[in-house]
Amino acid sequence: MGAKLKVAGWVALGAVAGALTTMQLQATARNPATQLPLEELQQLAAVFGMVKSDYVEPVDEKKLITDAIGGMVAGLDPHSQYFDKKSFKEFREGTTGKFVGVGIEIGMEDGLVKVVSPIEGSPAFRAGLKSGDLITKIDDTAVKGLTMDQAVKRMRGEPNTKVALTIFRKSESRSFPVTIVREEIRMQSVSAKVIEPGYAWLRVRQFQDRTVEDFARKLEDIYKQEPNLKGLVLDLRNDPGGLLEASVAISAAFLPSDVVVVSTNGQIAESKSEFKARPSDYLRRGGSDPLRRLPEAVKRVPMVVLVNEGSASASEIVAGALQDHNRATIMGAQTFGKGSVQTVRPLSAETALKITTARYYTPKGRSIQAKGIVPDVMLDETAEGNVFAALRMREADLEKHLQSGQNAEQKDAAREKAREDARKKLEEETAKTNAPLKPLPEFGTAEDFQLSQALNRLKGKPVAVSKTVVERKAEAKTE
Repeated sequence: MGAKLKVAGWVALGAVAGALTTMQLQATARNPATQLPLEELQQLAAVFGMVKSDYVEPVDEKKLITDAIGGMVAGLDPHSQYFDKKSFKEFREGTTGKFVGVGIEIGMEDGLVKVVSPIEGSPAFRAGLKSGDLITKIDDTAVKGLTMDQAVKRMRGEPNTKVALTIFRKSESRSFPVTIVREEIRMQSVSAKVIEPGYAWLRVRQFQDRTVEDFARKLEDIYKQEPNLKGLVLDLRNDPGGLLEASVAISAAFLPSDVVVVSTNGQIAESKSEFKARPSDYLRRGGSDPLRRLPEAVKRVPMVVLVNEGSASASEIVAGALQDHNRATIMGAQTFGKGSVQTVRPLSAETALKITTARYYTPKGRSIQAKGIVPDVMLDETAEGNVFAALRMREADLEKHLQSGQNAEQKDAAREKAREDARKKLEEETAKTNAPLKPLPEFGTAEDFQLSQALNRLKGKPVAVSKTVVERKAEAKTE
C-alpha cells in the first residue's frame, strides 16, 4: 500500500536518431524556432551502437527504441505516456467504456476478487453471479496473491472465448464452478436511485463516451419517480476522470447556460481554451443533446457533491465549476489534484503519444493541479473516523508531478511520513486482531456514512463535520 510510483528509466535510443533528425528537420521547416540537439542525438546513436554490439545478450532493436520513447515521455510527468499496440487498445477501451470480458464490477476482499455488481445483461449476469460473490480461481490460477489488475487481465480476453471461474458464495457457504463465454461489455458509468421520498443519489464512476447519455437517462428516471425532487447528491468519489467534454456536459446540466465551466492554458495556441455550459462545447462529433430532455427543475434542485481523495481530473472539473458558481455544496475530502490536460496524438494506426499540453482552471481561475478541490464541508470516511484516507496517494505525492503554476501544494516529506505511520499502525492493529481490516461500506448503501451526512445537509439537519481533516495548505517551493 505504501508503494511509490516508479517511472521507467531511460533506455538507449540511438538507431532512431537518423529518423528523428529527419522528422525534426521537417518540423523545423514549419517552425523555425525548433532547434535540434545534434550532439545529444549523436550520443544516443553511440549508446545504441554500444548496446547493440557489446551487451551480454542480443537485444531487440525495436524494443530498445520503444523502451527509449517510453522512458523519454515518462520522464516528463506521471500522466504523459507512450502507447504501444497493447496499451493503446486498453486506453481506447477505457474511454469508450467497452471491453471484452465477463461483465462484473469488482473489488478486493480478503485477497480475493469480490463481485460488487454484475453488469445488467452481461454474461456474468446471465450466469447468475451475485453481489458479494468471491472469485477464488480464474481458470487454473488461484486468485489469492494476484493484484486486481492481474485478475482483471485474466478475466478479459477475446470474444467468444471461455473463462472458468470458481465462486464462493458466503450467504450459502458453498463453492461452485461457472464457465462464462466472454463478449463485448458496455460499462455503465452512471448509477442512480431514489434513496427516500424527495431525495436521490446519482453516481458517476468515470467520464466516458456514453456517460452523458447514461447520466441524462438516469436523471430522467429519477424525475419520473420524484417529480418534486427536494435534493440530489451527485457522487464523484473515486471517479478518476476521463473525457473533458463529458465533464463539461455534466456541469452544464446544473448550471445556467453559457457560464464558464473550465478553462485551459498551455504552451501552444490550441491549449488556450475556455469551455462554457453550452452544447457546442460538449457535444462530440455532432448529434443531439441528451440534456435537452431534462426538466428545467434540474437547474434549481438543491445539491451536494461528494468527493474524496480518489476524485480526479474530470470529476474535479465538475466539483470546481459547481463550487465556483455556488450551485452545490461540496462535501467529503480534498480531491486528488490532477489538473492537467493530456492530448493523444496518433503515431501510427496502433500507437500513440499521450502528452500533457495544458493545465485546467476553475471558473474563478484556480489551478486544480497538485492542489485539488477543497470541500466546503470536510467529512470523515466513517462515523468512527478515517481508515484508509492517510494511505491514499495524491497528485502532489507523485514523482515528477507538474506544478500548479500558482504555488499550490508541493511534495511534502511530513505527509509521506504520516502515510507511512498510518500504514504501520494499520498493520499492527490487523496483526493484533488477526483479522483483515473491515472494508468501507459500498457507496450508495444505508451504511454509507458520507452519503447520510450529505442527506442531512440537504434536509437542514446537523452534519458530523470531521474534527481531524483540514485543508492541505500550499507550501513554499523548495529547490
